[in-house]
Amino acid sequence: MKLILTNEVSGLGTPGDVVEVKDGYGRNYLIPRGYAMRWTRGAEKQIETIRKARDAREIRDLGTAKEVAGQLGALRVRLATRAGESGRLFGSITTGDIAEAVKAAGGPIIDRRRIEIVNAIKSVGSHKVTVKLHPEVSASIDVEVVAG
Repeated sequence: MKLILTNEVSGLGTPGDVVEVKDGYGRNYLIPRGYAMRWTRGAEKQIETIRKARDAREIRDLGTAKEVAGQLGALRVRLATRAGESGRLFGSITTGDIAEAVKAAGGPIIDRRRIEIVNAIKSVGSHKVTVKLHPEVSASIDVEVVAG
């Protein structure tokens, strides 16, 4: 099955790439989740717009990615949110919340889709979050969640 990726899929490609995958993987996983769309001649014309949107969000080169990683490493990010007496949050911290907190702390503007949370953040305390800035560069951010 021939598909056009609309989101980054690790091990497969980036938005705007045309990939060939097994029918079941495309039909049951990629298309329903919005990671890809079927390839047609009409959809082929949309590839350029997908790539332009990706380029606008993407960090241009390896040097810039390393510079941004240095900025993120030196940053202290604090998030104040509602929590119970035991330190358990009402809900959880999302990637959008982290992106806003980084921006508010004076850090660079990062795309929330680049932030990876290994375990859901549902408690007060210090948590590690990874940001994939470039295929070769990723930065680690310490996020401190406080009851507020």
